Formats: sequence, C-alpha cells, structure tokens
Amino acid sequence: MSKVTVLGGSGIVGSIAAETLASSGVFSDITLADINVAAAKKLVRKIKGTKLSAVEVDAESPQSIRKAIGGSAVVLNCVGPFYKYGPTILKAVIEARTNYVDVCDDFDATEKLLAMDDKAKKSGVSALIGMGSSPGVANVLVRFCADSLFDQVEVVDIYHAHGGEKGEGAAVVKHRIHSMKIPVPMFLDGKFTTVNLFEDSGKALEEETEFKDVGTYNVYGYPHPETITLPKYLKGIKRVTNLGLVLPPAYAELIKGMVRLGITNEKPVGVQGQKVIPLEFAVAHILSQRERLMKEAGINQPMGCLKIVVKGYKDGGKNTYIFSMSSKGQGMGEGTGIPAALGTILMATGKITEKGVFPPEVCVNPLDLLGLAKTKVKTVVGRGFPIAIEHINKDGKAQKVNLFS
Repeated sequence: MSKVTVLGGSGIVGSIAAETLASSGVFSDITLADINVAAAKKLVRKIKGTKLSAVEVDAESPQSIRKAIGGSAVVLNCVGPFYKYGPTILKAVIEARTNYVDVCDDFDATEKLLAMDDKAKKSGVSALIGMGSSPGVANVLVRFCADSLFDQVEVVDIYHAHGGEKGEGAAVVKHRIHSMKIPVPMFLDGKFTTVNLFEDSGKALEEETEFKDVGTYNVYGYPHPETITLPKYLKGIKRVTNLGLVLPPAYAELIKGMVRLGITNEKPVGVQGQKVIPLEFAVAHILSQRERLMKEAGINQPMGCLKIVVKGYKDGGKNTYIFSMSSKGQGMGEGTGIPAALGTILMATGKITEKGVFPPEVCVNPLDLLGLAKTKVKTVVGRGFPIAIEHINKDGKAQKVNLFS
C-alpha cells in the first residue's frame, strides 16, 4: 500500500482517475492536488473507501509541485494543457525522485518530456507519458499487434471521435486550438513529415470514418504523439497517422473557424480602452456556444470511440486488425482517466520497472493492462474494458474475433 498524488485531481480527467484509483484498493493514501482546492475538497467528500486529502498546487511553481507530491510513491499528472505545464511538472517530479504517469497528448510537449530521459534515469525515476486513450491504449494495442499478431506491422491509422461531456474546461479548448495552429506530425512512406490542417497537405489526409456506436464523421489530422513514438520504437512501420474529431461537428468547425480567422493570439489588443487577449476571448466564446450546438445536434450524453486500424504481414500474407473502443454515456473523462489510473496502478505494483521517460508501447505489457482493466474498471463503470475486434485475413475475409477473453 502506498500514496499516490493526482495533479489536476478535480478536473474532468483527474476526477475519474481518482475514483478509479480509490476503488482499486491498491493505495493507502490518495492526494488530489489542484489549483481549485475547493473543488478537490468537494470530490474528496464524494469518493469513498480510501484515505483521501486535497491540497492546493500551482502547476507553474516547481516548489509548489514538490510540496504537493511529498511522500508519494507515484504521481499521476492530469494538468493541461501539457504544452504549457507538462515539462515543468515532470522536471519537478524527477527532482523529487518520484515515479510518474501522465496523459500528455501534445506531441511538442512529448518531445520535451522524452528529452528528460537521461535525467530520469540518473534519478532512478520511471516516467510513463501519454497513458490515456489516444495516446495510451492505442499505443498498447499496436504493440500487442507487433508482438503477437503480425510478423511485421506496416500501417497504423488511429481515429477518434468524442464529445457530449457535461462540462468542458478552458484547458481542453486551448489544447484543441494549439493542435490546430501547429504543424501536425505524420509518418508517411517511411518518413517523418508534417502537414498543415488548413492547407492541401492536411486536407489530403481528411477522410470519412465510421465509428462504432457513435456515427460516421469526417476526421482531420491531430498532432498526437503516436505518430512520432510508434515509428521510433516499433521498427519497420511505414505509415502512422492520427485523425480525429470533437463532437458535434459544428462545435469542431467553430473552433477551427476561430483559429482560421486568427482570433487565437495571446498578444493583448485594445478594445474600447480595455486590454483583451484574443485567445481568452475565443475560448470564452467557444464555450458559450457549446451547449447550444450540442442541443442542435441532439447530443445529450457523453459518447466516444477510439478506432485503430493495423495492417501488416503474417506468414507472408497481408492481414488487417481493426480495434474499436466505443461508448455512449462515457466521454473523454472515462476514456482518458481510466487508462491513466490503470497505468498508475501498474507503476505502483511493480509492473513497470524501466527507468527513464517512455511512451506506453515501450513499457506497458498489453496483457497486464487488459487483465487489470477486467478486474478494476468494473468497480467504477459497471463493466469491463470493451474492445470490438475485426480481423481481415489475407483472402479479404472479415470476421469478428475475441483476443482477450
């Protein structure tokens, strides 16, 4: 039994992770650290079964971070946006010589975190980054394919669509805006490259995709870390893409429109004698329209789907496996928070022993994760970790399979 600290513990992702950790019976103490300590204290009163506490933390202050995580065996970081806070937090955790898990889905932040590998090794720290849905579960399933289903994996196409959560924070919207403004990394024809969402290079990758139980939508390039980590750690891959959409589509188009119009800069501008930061206005406006757009689209509950298409060779023949994890009634909080909690449990129970900074495909044993999901997730959501799998063999015959019974 040990102590875990959840940074950002009262947020949409952190709160689900905290509930999962509390129900696991693995930890004797759970600390929820958040800038909104009142919300953290409210959640502490709600969660049953484990000794919980709440503390205030400033994610921009290394001293505040080190104080908040004192005595922890492992830290789970759910503070976003990661391009802003991720490197500062990991550096402070490494200096505290504490093991670490996060849900970082910003590729530029991922590169900065991976650059701390030597520091983590010298400090004897294990740091698992990007342990959510995508990245996270997606990486682990691709590794399972490489280890068990293929002689050689050649193509990995990752798709995701989610939305409808009861609430959405400014950090999530800022992450989406950031993702639309920067070059989007892809691995195409055996080479790393980048595309621009609003230019021909990005539009060429857009496609209509069917998501199990959720619907069929047009998806666009996302700058998620899988496209830079999977080719690095799983040799021989020729293509890795990541395409997604936030629901409803009109909400995604509103965010894209604000970015396209240039109303997302961080330099203040004068408006009737007042200084206004365009980004803060854009985020406030986007959030003010969210409820209306969801109502018009008929979305009244969280929903989401992660779809992973893996192609390669087995015994000389081409094979394809399609993994779909879908739900209605669950959204980003569950899709990200539950895998993050499972990764944290694996770290705390000695299933992850490598020292350094690494993505999920390097250190998470797929069967460990899926086995843990069967025994721990039911206590939170009332059922297991549902994965629908379709196999298309070398003759083009498709059939549903159950690989994890």
